[in-house]
Amino acid sequence: MTGTRHAVSVAGLQTLGAPLSLDVARRADALGFSSIWVAEANAAEAMSLLGAITQVAPNCGVGTGVLALQLRTPPLHAMAAATLQQLVGDRDVYLGVGISSPAVAGRWHGAGYTDRPIAQVREFVALLRECLSGETVSFDGDFYRVSRFRLGVRLGEKRPKIVVAALGEQMLRLAGEIADGVLLNYLPAALVPWCVERVREGGDATVFAYVHCAVTDRDRWADLARRDLLNYAVVDAYANQFARAGYGDDVRELRERWERKDRDGALAAIGDRWVDEVQIMGDAAHVRAAVQAYADHGVDVPVVFPVPWGEDRLGTVEATLAALA
Repeated sequence: MTGTRHAVSVAGLQTLGAPLSLDVARRADALGFSSIWVAEANAAEAMSLLGAITQVAPNCGVGTGVLALQLRTPPLHAMAAATLQQLVGDRDVYLGVGISSPAVAGRWHGAGYTDRPIAQVREFVALLRECLSGETVSFDGDFYRVSRFRLGVRLGEKRPKIVVAALGEQMLRLAGEIADGVLLNYLPAALVPWCVERVREGGDATVFAYVHCAVTDRDRWADLARRDLLNYAVVDAYANQFARAGYGDDVRELRERWERKDRDGALAAIGDRWVDEVQIMGDAAHVRAAVQAYADHGVDVPVVFPVPWGEDRLGTVEATLAALA
């Protein structure tokens, strides 16, 4: 591996209970990973989980990957990130946010979903930066209005970094322009250069990428990988990304079968190449080489996303982390 210190995400474990996430965080900290990331959809609430992680992983930074930005106001996002920064001191806090999807933000949480996602993300990040400044903030935008908010959490020179999740061309450029970092997800290493080029058209944001992987038996657990990919391929933004990555024929067949309510046929449409390039499984050497490919293709910080596929779920995660430490 290169000298880059990888990060690790517990997002794939959060439905298995917070204690398991804390156990993995302890292990990741002991192995020298740079930061620990959590997600938020319908399982563990991100900020309370990260608060606990700061206490069991004393050497790691922390990050959210990602929060649906509609579910908290920008001042509340700033308060949460600043609280985490106080807890970790000089370590990094990455406030990862994204526009989410109509299903998660709209149907699951009742927060609504804009038809102007680029404009809302731009405005959200602008207000969030002002709130993190510590100055008194008044803001009158299309999406947010704040009068005389001032962050009551005292911060030193170390401030939380804003990371924007991005898939499409416009969001990648916007993230490069306005954010400290951009988070890529569910893509093969071969698509990274295209994404990095779009980010660089906007600016110099650090490029993070989730790398879904496991030291486990690929043939035995490939069906679980297909089920996971199906859950994302039915979302338009991810379907477009998968097609861009070269799986267009598979995506078209999957979506056609899904529309006919043929779930088994939709799963069968996900070819081996799609599985093997996005959901990386195999022995330790194979997983190490695959994760390194993301760094070689332009990812600044690979975020290892261990998937707990195996008879011993914790054992699978621990073997994956050990292979990449």
